[in-house]
Amino acid sequence: MALMEKSGAVQDGRLWPARDDGRETALIRNPRTDPAVHWLHTPNPKGTMVRSVIAVVGLALAAGPLAAQEAMFVLRAGKDTISLERFTRTATRIDSEVFLKPNAVRLRFSATIGADGLIGSLDNQFWMATDSGSAPARQTAVLTLTGDSAFAAISGGGQTRTERLGSKPGALPYINPSFALIEVFLLRAKLLGGNPAEVPAFMVNGGQTFPVRVATLGADSMVLTMAGGEMRLKVDRDGRILGGAIPAQKATIERTSPSSAGMTMEKPDYSAPAGAPYRAIDVTVTTTMGHTLAGTITIPAGATAAAPAPAVVTITGSGSQDRDEAISLFKGFRPFREFADSLARRGIAVLRMDDRGFGGSGGNAATATSADFAKDIQAGLAWLRNRPEIDRTRLGLIGHSEGGLIAPMVAKDEGSLKGIVLLAGTAYTGRQILNFQLGNGIKNDTSLRPAARDSALRAVAPRVDSMTAGNPWLKFFAEYEPLATARQVTTPVLILNGANDQQVTPDQVPLLVKAFKAAGNRHITAKVLPNLNHLFVYDPDGFPGRYTEIKSFAVDRPTIGLVVDWLVKQMTKPTA
Repeated sequence: MALMEKSGAVQDGRLWPARDDGRETALIRNPRTDPAVHWLHTPNPKGTMVRSVIAVVGLALAAGPLAAQEAMFVLRAGKDTISLERFTRTATRIDSEVFLKPNAVRLRFSATIGADGLIGSLDNQFWMATDSGSAPARQTAVLTLTGDSAFAAISGGGQTRTERLGSKPGALPYINPSFALIEVFLLRAKLLGGNPAEVPAFMVNGGQTFPVRVATLGADSMVLTMAGGEMRLKVDRDGRILGGAIPAQKATIERTSPSSAGMTMEKPDYSAPAGAPYRAIDVTVTTTMGHTLAGTITIPAGATAAAPAPAVVTITGSGSQDRDEAISLFKGFRPFREFADSLARRGIAVLRMDDRGFGGSGGNAATATSADFAKDIQAGLAWLRNRPEIDRTRLGLIGHSEGGLIAPMVAKDEGSLKGIVLLAGTAYTGRQILNFQLGNGIKNDTSLRPAARDSALRAVAPRVDSMTAGNPWLKFFAEYEPLATARQVTTPVLILNGANDQQVTPDQVPLLVKAFKAAGNRHITAKVLPNLNHLFVYDPDGFPGRYTEIKSFAVDRPTIGLVVDWLVKQMTKPTA
């Protein structure tokens, strides 16, 4: 979906991961990266933009190390839980487990704290939130900070690699949104002295180093300036965070007693609803790259080898997502399940798959680009062609956000496709999109004073350059030109965009139309749909930072009907 989505750092003033949905606030969450250490929200994310303000109402800290403690932090936006962090701490060590609900992942990390308040090493492990408590970690990483360098040894999928990233002496690692680590920043600032004090932070969710400014306001108040969001915390004399708020995101931070409740999620149910006129079968797709993809195919009841059904493959947006493109933060948002249900009832089978390295799928997304994910979709098409109840001559694609960028890539090489649907597909380069998204987030941040806003806006372009340089997915995205590919595609195409989309703006629709026409494509349908946002849900506003205020995340039914009607027509008419 939105591209800055799927994994998290401080972005656009948001202090939790955002995805193609507002789990980030951008099209690119810092997305396709190593979940073990979140070298990203992306989207996140699916590289994230680190901005510059976090106000923390903290306190004048007592001298000396933090006292031993065991507690839990709960971050909420309205009534929705964003994250849970259960941790224990001694004077020399932190052991923490963080559940990121928008990303449906669990992280565990252990960090050693020196007498100087610095963290010399941090071990990090990653699970899907649906994994059992006894399941082995999907990836592990050991981060060591030495001088002006950060070294990460990352293991997963039977492989281990070591990366070196530049940093600054005295930098503290930060995993967003760990408030146990924020407490270490407060301690370090006290040891450094000065009001304000500045502590460099190494963002584990992205590999960037940036300054954190800590200023004491009063007996129980501090201001912590970090990347453009305002956080207000109440802290006791020992530097323990007692609670707080993030006003710009209408979020609250609560300190509670430790509990294991809510630290896992039930596995999604991909079965067909009772009485549905189709079957839903969980399947495994083998790719030519050696990994497998877990998915579900919905097959209309009447489909047989003698009367095979047409079929489409769905393509998710940026960041790591499951086959439904679900966003747990937004109740009921499972767009591809809705499309699959409606299409199967009209006689079209649908294959939807978990992204590479996510859910039940294998493979490593850390170094993959959109072109690599296109190969996964081609593997899905090849798999469909070998199903006896599927008509191999009547296949198509539905792509949302980044998926709308990938669909033309695939169609260029798969000339026999009957049709592709681009839901908020991109015409601009990723660099243009990132510049707009990050600038738009800054302009909508009412907590920023004019001078701070102007400064943050001037920093957008250099920040985009910095965040794309070391991230394969972001580098490809920033440089890729969707229009050049569209000029080579003659497959019938349906282009849809929400009029209120502030992630992939609707002004890109006519540019796509013109490019497809340049290929000699005579089968182009394009519509900009009123009152819909990037998720194709009703939203008179459309700004991703206010997605949490949306009442219903049901995909617009007329939009689903438009897609289904168009695909039925394309699948049943003879090839031109």
